Amino acid sequence: MILDNFLKNLIYDPVSVLGLLVFYLLLVNLPISLSTFFTKKSSPISKVLTILVNFFIAIQLTLRWSISGHFPISNLYESLYFLTWGITIGQLLIEREYQSPIIPSIAIPTELLTVAFACFVLPEDLKLSSNLVPALRSSWLIMHVSVVMLSYAALIIGSLLSASVLFVNKNKPLQIRSSSTGIGGFKISNDYFFSDYVDPIEFSHSEELDTLSYRSILIGFVLLTLGLISGAVWANEAWGTWWSWDPKETWAFVSWLFYAAYLHMRISKGWQGRRPALLASTGFLVILVCYLGVNFLGIGLHSYGWIFG
Repeated sequence: MILDNFLKNLIYDPVSVLGLLVFYLLLVNLPISLSTFFTKKSSPISKVLTILVNFFIAIQLTLRWSISGHFPISNLYESLYFLTWGITIGQLLIEREYQSPIIPSIAIPTELLTVAFACFVLPEDLKLSSNLVPALRSSWLIMHVSVVMLSYAALIIGSLLSASVLFVNKNKPLQIRSSSTGIGGFKISNDYFFSDYVDPIEFSHSEELDTLSYRSILIGFVLLTLGLISGAVWANEAWGTWWSWDPKETWAFVSWLFYAAYLHMRISKGWQGRRPALLASTGFLVILVCYLGVNFLGIGLHSYGWIFG
């Protein structure tokens, strides 16, 4: 009976059903990821569930694209799932680089909260696909919005990793031995000529997380820069002005300045340890205000898919 209802709903409303399926997968994955944090052992089940989440979101967005006829990132519901898809991609890539139970334990709760907000908080009319307003009927939609959303995903991951740096080995002084640009370590293959004379550096969890955080933020900053440039070009094409200082544009620029300051202090001033980690952690709130906070205002040229307004 339950299976029959599931199949019927999947046929009539596949986007919502897949969205709920993603939520339940993340709900199952949450205690698994948290248990790995306390046992300090990575779980292959958690990784498989994350891959399934990423796969089902990709199918969901593809179906929405096919049904609506436009790229599925035109309202808040779609963008929340696209953001979750980007975070899961980042999580899987980072886990491939560094196996640590800390990574899923901070990424999966974020993904779950994002999907839960899309499923249970957004009103029903904002979940439905609708025709694009004239300004959004442009080839710039895919380029601009997708790049900005991926930048949010990378910056969120980087900020959360920085927050974890503050709590891992918190009773010990943190001295990062990698460079201020996030480059460190010395990998030696078995056939390397100097392998008998040079020992590879073993980095602590804090140092590894700090390096991964920096790299994630750097990627996010580059993507955000591309997003701002493409947005300015699109704005000039759609509204006849490169910049209008509406809430969304202003906070996107504030976010860019914030992470530019972080990278400047990291590279030019050689900031290491807990100070840059604390600064990057604060960036999570900056991105949250930029992405969701200004949406509650319901004003400005970017007033598509507002909750209020």
